[in-house]
Amino acid sequence: MNASVFVELRFWVLVAFSLVLPAGIYAALLRTRAISRLAVLGFGIALVLIAGVDVYLLQSLAALARHTPSLADDAVFLSELSIALYVLPVVFGGIGVNLISHVLLHHLTEAEKRFEREHPGA
Repeated sequence: MNASVFVELRFWVLVAFSLVLPAGIYAALLRTRAISRLAVLGFGIALVLIAGVDVYLLQSLAALARHTPSLADDAVFLSELSIALYVLPVVFGGIGVNLISHVLLHHLTEAEKRFEREHPGA
């Protein structure tokens, strides 16, 4: 067992999933001028999955921090500060759900219009 969770692979995966991947997704979304619904749906699902992986990794690192002698681990993962670490997954999950919802609502609106055209008396 390592003396600190900051040298664990899980910690660096957390950094990648919390900062690098979402930044890449947001950059791709902001850079594109035209995007398909399927791509928006894919980005939304990716953000929700990233949020889930982040929460899992935070819980895993907190459990690991309980068994390390390092006080820095305790200060970050076992104190009130750890609540702040959950803000990023909440934001990613929220944005992902909004993207998925946007695609579904747009699809349902078009389906309702199509139904009204095909069944004018209904």
